[in-house]
Amino acid sequence: MPTITTVDTVTHYAQSGDGPDIVWICGGGGLPERTWIQYQLPSFPDFRNTVYHNRGIGKTECTQELPWTMGDFARDTASLIEQVCEPPVIVVGKSMGALTATQLALDRPDLVRLAIPMGTLGKSTGWVHDYMRAEIDYRKQGGSLTGLMGICHYAAMLHPADELGDEETWEVLKASYANFEGENERSLIGQWDACDTFDVLDRLPGCSVPLHVVGFAEDVQAPPQYGQQVAELSPTAVFHLLEGHGHCSLWSPMRADEANAVIREIIDAQPG
Repeated sequence: MPTITTVDTVTHYAQSGDGPDIVWICGGGGLPERTWIQYQLPSFPDFRNTVYHNRGIGKTECTQELPWTMGDFARDTASLIEQVCEPPVIVVGKSMGALTATQLALDRPDLVRLAIPMGTLGKSTGWVHDYMRAEIDYRKQGGSLTGLMGICHYAAMLHPADELGDEETWEVLKASYANFEGENERSLIGQWDACDTFDVLDRLPGCSVPLHVVGFAEDVQAPPQYGQQVAELSPTAVFHLLEGHGHCSLWSPMRADEANAVIREIIDAQPG
């Protein structure tokens, strides 16, 4: 993978396709090789698609000491866009990537012509805060989730019952989360701390970038009410609810096509 370099980060990225720029931003513990590249990029060949490894995971190297903030992740993305894209670009992010996309739209609206945050929130509070803090504290105390226990934990949090109950889909998900456990354990504290301190509720009323917020009706990790709050506070936002989807259903063979159709519809509806 080629790289770009900033003061404290060497970011590894990849580009494919030809056309307007879409930057796809991974969630916590996620790598594009098993998410965007596998499930989304084949449906968007008419765009130049940019994916990358976030700080704290994969090949990307960061020398900045913890804790990080979502502003740090947004600056990494801004540097990537400035160096390898032709802004303003479309940004699509899921989970932590959705927070990055929103932060970027607020901090650098000159770089973003459309933001699509999926499975998102405007502030870590309530259930999401308690869930993330429990995971972070567990790792800080030396705990980890590996093997079949880790696979089942992640799958249950990220997918609805009908995906888990479909034997073919379950085998695909099981293999995916077997590869997920090591990277997520390594990246969790730094990335999830940034998510848990995220709070842009007071800035959303000033958002100038078109914001299409996508919630997932069966999302138990980031319930859709959080995304709906983001959309209600931003004057440029529209809220979309995907029925039957869990937090990571867009990376499931049962529902990726449906998610891709919604992303395509949002993009095609934009002027220009």
